[in-house]
Amino acid sequence: MSERTFYITTPIYYVNDVPHIGHAYTTVACDTISRYKRLCGYDVNFLTGTDEHGQKIEQAAQKRNITPKQLADEVVTRYQSLWEKLNISNTDFIRTTDERHKEGVRKIFRTMRDKGDIYVDHYEGWYCTPCETYLTETQLLEGNACPSCGRETAKLKEPSYFFKMSKYGDALLKHIEANKDFIRPESRRNEIISFIKEGLRDLSVSRVSFKWGIPVPEDEDHVIYVWIDALTNYIAALGYGNADDSNFGKYWPADFHVVGKDILRFHTVYWPTMLMSAELPLPKSVFAHGWWTVEGQKMSKSMGNAIDPNWLVEKFGVDAIRYFLLREVPFGLDGDFSFKGLIHRINGDLANDLGNLLNRTMGMVNRYFDGTVPAYTDRSEYDEALEALISKVFDDVDTHLNNLAFNKALASLWELVSALNKYIDDNAPWALAKDEAKKARLGSVLYTVLDGIRLVSLLLYPFVPDTALKIRKQLNTSLDIEKADENSLKAVRRLESGQKLGEAEQLFPRIDEKEMLESLKPAEKSADVKKAEAAADAIDFAYFSKMVIKAGKVVESERVEKSDKLLKLKVDLGDGDIRQVVSGIAKSYQAEEMLGKTVAVVANLKPAKLMNIQSEAMILAATQADKHVVIELPDSIEAGTIIK
Repeated sequence: MSERTFYITTPIYYVNDVPHIGHAYTTVACDTISRYKRLCGYDVNFLTGTDEHGQKIEQAAQKRNITPKQLADEVVTRYQSLWEKLNISNTDFIRTTDERHKEGVRKIFRTMRDKGDIYVDHYEGWYCTPCETYLTETQLLEGNACPSCGRETAKLKEPSYFFKMSKYGDALLKHIEANKDFIRPESRRNEIISFIKEGLRDLSVSRVSFKWGIPVPEDEDHVIYVWIDALTNYIAALGYGNADDSNFGKYWPADFHVVGKDILRFHTVYWPTMLMSAELPLPKSVFAHGWWTVEGQKMSKSMGNAIDPNWLVEKFGVDAIRYFLLREVPFGLDGDFSFKGLIHRINGDLANDLGNLLNRTMGMVNRYFDGTVPAYTDRSEYDEALEALISKVFDDVDTHLNNLAFNKALASLWELVSALNKYIDDNAPWALAKDEAKKARLGSVLYTVLDGIRLVSLLLYPFVPDTALKIRKQLNTSLDIEKADENSLKAVRRLESGQKLGEAEQLFPRIDEKEMLESLKPAEKSADVKKAEAAADAIDFAYFSKMVIKAGKVVESERVEKSDKLLKLKVDLGDGDIRQVVSGIAKSYQAEEMLGKTVAVVANLKPAKLMNIQSEAMILAATQADKHVVIELPDSIEAGTIIK
């Protein structure tokens, strides 16, 4: 069999972040398909790494009075140690501070510039430092806030190199339409097609306001902007731009870039147009997975519900977490992490179905054959049906994994786990054991189940490698787990007869759900702690008294075009003071519902523009999840009445 290669990447993770469940999800998914491809005999290159340049890192290092590189060296271990804990089998780990990466970035920048696709101009607009994203005025939220993170943006005017991204819009659209798997899932593909059809603009690709990055070749006043810098890691890691670029020829184009949906545009518009400019092949597929909520709520630092994967692994075990992340939700859709759901998966799928299958089978082999694997000599129609199912399951798992449909692959694998449990019940070894004449059939039944468990362990290995190896240790098989092709993998009756089984061990102890959920509840804060926290956040009266809140009567109301969140209101604040207010309440109120309401209005905010519409005040509302409830006052309260 000729050598087959497979190249898959995670995004490079920003070192100023704390690793959370979303990072773990992406990386475990890439690890799973990488392990499966190795199982099938592929030469796999699995890349992950860290993004270490940018203004945020520079500012964070300045606050600590250390260099940005010192900061990056400190915090990169957050990811490296987590991947070790999660049993991630990455082939390579790239850092944007690596010299090999810098060489690749300089090479692609020069190539694009020599092509005539990079030119100097001035950038003027809004910039979000935390997101490292340029924004148009129409994209901003109230108070010039970033639509992604909600933080205040800064207006910039500075010289910049620009990339002629607009030049490649038609070619990119043609490529996407001709290659249906280039962007997956299909919903994300449609989203990007719509974006491109609106027309691509040229892209600012350098900054002069900070220094922590890769200088523009031959112009060190400019630092190469993060999205040329960061995206080039995928080819720099293969040697692009370096003396030894043999891996670039071997592995590029990538089979999969796996990313979160929030960075899809950078990977399916910015990156491919850069590659077109550099006359390099495009990746075969970019797969954008969804986001995780926690117990129904969006993860955020402010809510304190961003789950630490390190803690999860310590609490529940690495394989339980790996299994849950890939079984619970179709890859590509958003998912909700709940502790109850996790416990149910552990107790149901892993302890009951899988663990019980192994335990009961080993128990019977110990009882009836003194712990020795019996020979297979007596065939029946039950065996033929099981063999047909085994072949089907292996084919289905292969199809699903090649489409990154991890939950479907596990559902197919559990068909085999269930079938083996049913095979035991149908053949009733305990009944066969009562008749000495049926000893050969008894041995054949138990051999078939043991060999079936061996086959299960092969397909389990990509998902839960430690568990798969524990199973094989109990079977005491010496067969290699990583040297086969897709057809050879599913060969039956390869387990060695005549040898002793290993020592039985429980794979997944059952969890007491009530006890576990009780232990996960946060400890109640003492009254003293609550008072101290309240005091720390308190403002004095003089600060509060600067805010002018008035009763306002809504006299006009309409939806803002091209926005599903905003209403444009005219609000009477008394004495002829009519203010225009743009309010993000359109998902909770129809425009006509607001007419005539008397509401509480902050009257002395600085004016701001939202969707290029001037907003001259702010309506107060209670917010719960995505719902807003406007604070209404009785109609008897006159417009302009001061609220204290």
